[in-house]
Amino acid sequence: MEYFKEREAEINGSLLAVLSGENLLFLGPPGTAKTQLAKNICQSIEGGSFFNYLLTSFSTPEEIFGPLSLKALEEDEFRRKIDGCLPTAHVALLDEIFKASSAILNSLLTILNEHKYHNGRELVDVPLLSVFGASNEFPDEDESLEALYDRFLFRYRLAYIQDEENFRDLLFRSSEEFVPTASLRVSAIYGLRENATKLPVDPDVEIIITELRKSLQLQEIEISDRRWKKVVQVLRVAACSSGCPAVDRTMVLLLQHMLWNQPEERETIRKTVFEFAVSGGINTEKLRQEAEDLQAALSIALKNELPVKIVCDSCGAEFRLRQEIETHHTSHPNHSYTLKTEGSSRIYPYDNLVREVDLLHETAGKTNTLPQMQREIFEKELKALAERVERVKYRFEEERELLRNLMEANIWLSTLDRNEALLLHDTRSTELSGLNDLIAKSRSMLGLQNRQAQPETRPVNEAGRKETEKKGIEKKETDKREVEKIPVPDSSSTVNNFMKGIGSRFKLR
Repeated sequence: MEYFKEREAEINGSLLAVLSGENLLFLGPPGTAKTQLAKNICQSIEGGSFFNYLLTSFSTPEEIFGPLSLKALEEDEFRRKIDGCLPTAHVALLDEIFKASSAILNSLLTILNEHKYHNGRELVDVPLLSVFGASNEFPDEDESLEALYDRFLFRYRLAYIQDEENFRDLLFRSSEEFVPTASLRVSAIYGLRENATKLPVDPDVEIIITELRKSLQLQEIEISDRRWKKVVQVLRVAACSSGCPAVDRTMVLLLQHMLWNQPEERETIRKTVFEFAVSGGINTEKLRQEAEDLQAALSIALKNELPVKIVCDSCGAEFRLRQEIETHHTSHPNHSYTLKTEGSSRIYPYDNLVREVDLLHETAGKTNTLPQMQREIFEKELKALAERVERVKYRFEEERELLRNLMEANIWLSTLDRNEALLLHDTRSTELSGLNDLIAKSRSMLGLQNRQAQPETRPVNEAGRKETEKKGIEKKETDKREVEKIPVPDSSSTVNNFMKGIGSRFKLR
């Protein structure tokens, strides 16, 4: 059975929204399987009830919350018969949700935010696990609609099927009716949420989220504190249901679906989230800029030392530095200059002199005529930069396998996200190799022997290797003991089996 072509991320998000008790919004044209997806998710919940309604500007509260109870009216009470309506559903899909009238909005906001419904004088607990909203367009600039939009933590932009093979399968290959092969009890879902609150968050994830918030603020993308609080709890649920002992950095990749407000922000946020999750916020482009700036400064400094002595033909002043000539030319723009070379001396106007000096630099290969103090400064800067690049590169190499293993354990990541994260990781490693080439060229300009900086953490001999292995074993044992201390939720195995069943049923592509 092959359902939901090109909907892997949306399926994962729908399931995670249900497990974490958050609402999800689908934005996109009609006919993209929004209703079918929400309905099938509900069928996977044991005893779950599903409510689906297409809203218009003329929809009335009776259509959503139930008709008035005539029996209650006889007793002078205003109460609705809510059975089979939104207040009694576990999963609901409200199509064209932003067309809801103001009469519906007030009750809807309370249900979405507090899971409560005022039925006359009675305050009813709503069993909703998640509400799926769908819309072809964004809400207008209206405070009520903006408040409604903010209630949907997960947001997905859907499009029609793009791959031709998937399109042909949809049209010409019959599919069976959906029959759930695994189910999850509502009580297990609540148990998972409770256990998730106890799950720790890795320190590097705390740093990544803090720095991510700063980066988005610099890009003028503001996320409310309430939303940040909610997404951290979702990450805990994601880690708990994956059987992970803590929230690791791969969980951060899920934030791409929870932080954007406008469509134009999606790619910016996705790119930023991947940068921080994969590299921990290390900006290899910034390192490249530093290497290029250092090389440019070195080139200027080397060219400042003139290859031959130059004398002003008009006033007899002698120069050894290009900067001295530039200063002299500013004061005396009409003076000409003599190059004191072996065997001959020629007189040049300033512009011709500059071209001749550049040519002499290139042909003579004049690379190491800096004053000793200046030369030492450049050597120190190059060494420090080379060590930084090598440390980052070494860390990238060591972390690739770890990153791959963490992503394999994270059941919520789509295949596309896994591949893109590893590709980004490899791209960063390649960029760091390019930086070594830049540094090598700068060292050559200084006349230094090129050598690759080694990180202090890399073992250099057999004794060091054995010591490192010993520490590694001790660390693994310590980590294992720490993991054993973390309470493993009783419902995790149930959720894992449920998720594996979901994956085999949908046969994602």
